[in-house]
Amino acid sequence: MTSPDRDAHRTGPAGPADDDSAWASGGTLFAGVLMFVYGILSVLEGIAGIAKDDVYARIGDYVYKFNLTTWGWIHLVLGVLVAVTGWGILKGADWARATGIALAAVAMVAQFLWLPYTPLWALISLAIGTFIIWALCTNGSTEESRTS
Repeated sequence: MTSPDRDAHRTGPAGPADDDSAWASGGTLFAGVLMFVYGILSVLEGIAGIAKDDVYARIGDYVYKFNLTTWGWIHLVLGVLVAVTGWGILKGADWARATGIALAAVAMVAQFLWLPYTPLWALISLAIGTFIIWALCTNGSTEESRTS
């Protein structure tokens, strides 16, 4: 039988220590979903840029100018890689966390360069990329499972 004082400090059935790992693994799961969805949206964005060169209009003059067809291919390839990595995170693949961090960083740079074409979506994507990197870096469940 457990004492009432001991149970009063618990935040759930598993206790406070397990609650932190639940948040971290939930963040990782959400990061995987975000990467998968972001990858699919990026593929669609890329197809739109490749198919019709006047789909997006640039706002102002920008140093990092590319042809929209080039941007379309960049988004298409990056989108496929991000979606596959997101799927790998959802499946729990060992390679997916480190690859996800790297691809999220590359996607953030691409979105920064894409800023004049879709400013609001680029800013939202930068925030999503920041969350993905945070979530994949803070979940230490794979390291804990290897050491035990």
